[in-house]
Amino acid sequence: MSALRSFRPAHPLTAALAVALALAAAPAVASDQFGGTVFFGDSLTDSGHFQNQLPANVRPITGKFTTNPAWLWAEYLAEHYDGDGRTDNQGGDNYAQGGSRVTVQNGAAESTVAQVNRYLAANGGKADPGTLYTVWTGANDIFAIAGAGAPPQQTIATAVGGVVQIVGTLDAAGARYILVPNLPDMGITPNAIAAGPAGQAALTQLAASYNAAMYGALAQGGYRVIPLDTFTMLREVVASPATYGLRNVTETACLPPAASSLTCNPSSLVAPDAASTYLFADGVHPSGAAHAILADYALSVLEGPMLVGVLPHSAQVIGRSRADQVAFHLQAAPEAAGLSWWGGLRADHQRYDGALYDGLAPAGLFGLDWNNGQGLVAGGFVGYGRADVDFGGSRGDFSQADATFGGFLGWYQGRAWVNAQASYSTLDFDVTREVRMGPSVRRHDGSADGSNTAFGINAGYEFGEGAFRHGPVAGLLWQQVDVDGYSESNPSSTALAYSDQSLDSLVGSLGWQARYDAGAWEPYLRASWDHDFEDAPEEVFARLQTLPDLEYAVPAVAFDGDFGTVVLGARMGLGSLQADVGLRASVGQDGANDSGLFVTLGGSF
Repeated sequence: MSALRSFRPAHPLTAALAVALALAAAPAVASDQFGGTVFFGDSLTDSGHFQNQLPANVRPITGKFTTNPAWLWAEYLAEHYDGDGRTDNQGGDNYAQGGSRVTVQNGAAESTVAQVNRYLAANGGKADPGTLYTVWTGANDIFAIAGAGAPPQQTIATAVGGVVQIVGTLDAAGARYILVPNLPDMGITPNAIAAGPAGQAALTQLAASYNAAMYGALAQGGYRVIPLDTFTMLREVVASPATYGLRNVTETACLPPAASSLTCNPSSLVAPDAASTYLFADGVHPSGAAHAILADYALSVLEGPMLVGVLPHSAQVIGRSRADQVAFHLQAAPEAAGLSWWGGLRADHQRYDGALYDGLAPAGLFGLDWNNGQGLVAGGFVGYGRADVDFGGSRGDFSQADATFGGFLGWYQGRAWVNAQASYSTLDFDVTREVRMGPSVRRHDGSADGSNTAFGINAGYEFGEGAFRHGPVAGLLWQQVDVDGYSESNPSSTALAYSDQSLDSLVGSLGWQARYDAGAWEPYLRASWDHDFEDAPEEVFARLQTLPDLEYAVPAVAFDGDFGTVVLGARMGLGSLQADVGLRASVGQDGANDSGLFVTLGGSF
């Protein structure tokens, strides 16, 4: 927020500071959702731009506008997305500077516009579309109004225009994901409280006006940014501090109260645990505990849609397993004409990188076939399944129930066979997302309906004589999965609303199968290489419920479209019944591991 109002870089500090380092909160597991991070802004994001102007012996525990040496929210995000959260003058990708105003130089602090221009100049005028860019600025322009008497309307308009210019410049340079937090409620800071109710109300109104004007101007300019409602979120923390492990949300953790937190360190705290129990470090800047909560909040906004984007993929994977069970329930047409039945159970397992999601999906199918005695088989089937899946990192879970009906048509003649199927499945999802904010956990529930329409064709041919047979197999399966949007429960700054999702998949398979007739049983092996000809959605869309007019997008999980499938099983007779038992697994799929057990029984009427 504020610039170096009490800091003079040209004058060395004379006070000896204790050399003790506070441990940063344990960072979350790294994510490849974004290919790094770059930050622009003011002291709310500055990870130590002025640190090199302090005496060398105290730099490890000073130099950021918080309860040093705590991390800022930007440093948590940088580590999570495998970025470099250090300030740019130390070799990192954080260009923010304490005191920065949006468009004008403010003492020693470069304007935010200048930060962006300097970054682009150093990178050939290009912004990486896979990087997460953050622009959090404007607080010092509000302080210029409240403290220096700058004209309110003109100052806000100029600052808002600068933010639009920054976003437009990054967008034109190639940036695709730009996080733009709004200003926190500046009327709840210790400095505002000291100014009295009128001063508090004025700062609250200025911040609210700036926020509305900024998001409105960005929307009018056609720029899609990722919003972060720090205004509402910090007010929620102030309303219930104990929930977040805080005991003081009105006073400063650093001594003396008038000093800038830039030189605050463990020896200058009002209490040994103040860095973790106070909301504010000084009169306007958050403590280390507050920055950790801010980081948790930002991650929930960025990752929530990505997690929900898994739902269509889960339905598609289960749909493919179901289609395989239907397609291969007959190795050959029954010898006698008439009606037969079959029923199958599956236990599908899905896992992606362990940290994203992991779950089990038991399901059942039942079908009736009619055979004309000359190799033509027609039938119908119904099925039901339920998946229970955990999101990694204790981020919640979801369940999926699917009810299916479909039809089957096959032709079996000598060594060749071909069959086709069509099915429609209704989908019902119940999703729980858990948001950790410091020691607290918020739970958001939601439900979504959906459907899966599928058409498939499979064919094969066998070579060989006697007990051992082998030959090529090929298949093509099209699925269209639609999942309705929904809004989460527990309306608050962390609650999201999701847009409709649609996934088209066209998987072609080409492989080889072999079987051996051992009399009482017939083991077989089938292996195929599979390719999805459709591109999966690259993005997932959502809105903050507190800012419902701002739809934003984040990258969807990139699932590999090329993989292999191996099926190992055995057919056998069980009295008058025929049984098929086996294991199915995907191989060579980057990050994913889909597998399952199945058993099918069949007989004649």
